[in-house]
Formats: sequence, C-alpha cells, structure tokens
Amino acid sequence: MFIETEDTPNPATLKFLPGREIMASGATADFISPDSVAGRSHLAELLFDLDGVARVFFGNDFVAVTRADATEWEALRPQVLSVLADYLSTGQPVVESEALVVEDLIAPGDEEIVQQIKELLDTRVRPAVAGDGGDIVFRGYRDGVVRLTMQGACSGCPSSRATLKHGVENMLRHYVPEVVSVEQVEA
Repeated sequence: MFIETEDTPNPATLKFLPGREIMASGATADFISPDSVAGRSHLAELLFDLDGVARVFFGNDFVAVTRADATEWEALRPQVLSVLADYLSTGQPVVESEALVVEDLIAPGDEEIVQQIKELLDTRVRPAVAGDGGDIVFRGYRDGVVRLTMQGACSGCPSSRATLKHGVENMLRHYVPEVVSVEQVEA
C-alpha cells in the first residue's frame, strides 16, 4: 500500500494520505491522548504505542498524526507509515465507536441562526480545514458568540487563532449578522 505524506500548517503534525476512505463523509475522530482512545479505535491505540505520537486524528481520507516536541519526523514517519499500511491492509474498521460531540443547548429562537452557522461551517470551512489535516466542530451559539473546537492538525497550530478570528469569524459575521464573535473551546 502506497501512503503519501503531506505537511500541514502545524509543524508538529503530518497528514498521511492512504488513497482510501478512513472515515465516512463528514465524520471525524480526534484522539487527544492515549487515554482518549478507551477502546474506540485499535488503529489509534497502535499509533499511540509508537514513542513520540502525541495526537491522532482521522478525517475522511487521511490520518493526521501530531508528534511530541522532543520527537523528530525523520524517525517517527516510517514507523507511522508501517503501522498504517499494516492495519489498513487488514480491512478492519478504523473506529469501533464514535465519540459524541457535546453541543450547548440552543436557546429558543436561535434554531435558524444555528442552522445557518452549521451549513456555512460544513460547506465552506470544514473542507478547507480538512485540507490542512484538521477539522472544526460546532459546539454552541449564544448571545452572538459561536463556540467551536479545532481538531487534528488545527489544534495547537500556531495559525489556528488567526484562522478562527480572521477567517471563520469574519465569514460568519458577513453571512449571519447575528454573529458577534467566535471563540475556541477545548475538547
């Protein structure tokens, strides 16, 4: 199996492209530590078993792996490639059970605004963010403030704050006048 690698804007994260579907369209899985796997993904467990893997993210057609600060990609990349090739050739599912994203309760009267926000995120933002090896997940909306979580390569990326404030916030404010600001919420 041939797996391509791609740099991301986050220097600690590499994007691995196996040329096949990893997660169903629109679904993602973000494992922020070995403790977050908890039997949900054997592949994530195998990747965390490698010395130096700090985070694992599954997108539609890629796996983004974040290395620990003290680890260099020259040593870790071939190990990740080997684990991915071996596991994906078995045909086993990548994720056994998905974690539910907990959203804030929507205030009465905000349903239409939230629907507009989610549609813009799904059609304009998430595809671009996936291109960089990550995802952005809606967590809530109240009093003009949109709450989002950055995942994968985007979490901890030096440019993620700029992406949220100058990209996502400006776009949402343009199309949904009720939006005042965007804030990042940790997973």
